Amino acid sequence: MIPHGCTVLLSGADRRPAAERVLRHNAGEARENGPPETAAVEAVIAAAFWASLRREEGRAPRISLALLPPERTDRPLLFDTRLPLDAAALAKVGPAVERPGIHLGVWRFDGALCVWGMTREVPTLSFVLEVVAPGLLVVKTRRRPPSTKFANVAVLEGTDMKFVDHHGAAFLDAPPALRPLQAFYVSAGLEESDNVFVQLAISIRAHGKGGIVLVVPEEDTEWRASVVQPMGYVVSPSFAEIASLLERKDDPPGELRSAVDALAGLTAVDGATVIDNDFRLLAFGVKIARRQGGRPPERVLLSEPIEGAGNVAVDPAILGGTRHFAAAQFVQDQHQGIALVASQDGRFTVFAWSPVHEMVHAHRMETLLL
Repeated sequence: MIPHGCTVLLSGADRRPAAERVLRHNAGEARENGPPETAAVEAVIAAAFWASLRREEGRAPRISLALLPPERTDRPLLFDTRLPLDAAALAKVGPAVERPGIHLGVWRFDGALCVWGMTREVPTLSFVLEVVAPGLLVVKTRRRPPSTKFANVAVLEGTDMKFVDHHGAAFLDAPPALRPLQAFYVSAGLEESDNVFVQLAISIRAHGKGGIVLVVPEEDTEWRASVVQPMGYVVSPSFAEIASLLERKDDPPGELRSAVDALAGLTAVDGATVIDNDFRLLAFGVKIARRQGGRPPERVLLSEPIEGAGNVAVDPAILGGTRHFAAAQFVQDQHQGIALVASQDGRFTVFAWSPVHEMVHAHRMETLLL
């Protein structure tokens, strides 16, 4: 049975142009190694979609599939008997590839597409498909050296397939504090490892409770006029662990991410977490309020890194619930601040003031974070 709210997958007629476009995106790999035919990409998408709707021991599967022959990988784990490429088989073996960097290998043998085993190595520009949630799939590809990271190519959600646009024109009038997120946006999700804003966004989404982070200029006190007094949990002096780690740059791997995770954990507390531009923690559990004499935002400019999306002025009420409206109100009152908002359903939006359009600009980022 299809879960409530989940639409049926793209029809065969719709999947074909989508598959052809994915292959065009990976044209370099196709020329070098022989392309997986369009029918194979279609079949992988269909099998992954139906597998995403199944349950294995009560849990929705998270699966990563790489369409490539075993000889194109280093140290492949080969099954003695290949598995059929169908929803039941994928859901059953899915728990083995839930951890990042492990993929089920799929290729055609004797005319039939099969799962031949697992791999942790994926060549440049290979077609990779991840099952993120029921009915939600992400097409990824490994970029050319020296980068070793994956970039999101497209997101499939039910009948809707969106291709990522990473030109970043929406950030041209953004404040300096958004430059790290602009780099992530323009790189189609590649600039993650040393990007604290991106690590923070991923960590907030991971705890699944939703949250708000307000970023204010260093030593600025104007932001206090836009929150309820007395504040929930004020930190004095400001907690500068992340700032110190960024300055030293010689700490053991993982220490920065641990500090970021600790900061992200504070966002699970009801209210907003406040940091400055150098990631110094100022307060958390803070309630946002319209500043005296301020006005509510009537329209908000909405952008998303999706081809053809453009900038659209919308009613802020359509962006989400009270968190989103509160964040928009904060930026409406505090033009130098930005607000990062995570929803419990996985949406992630960054609010900043646009001096060009003279309105709050909401940047939807979850497409790059999946």
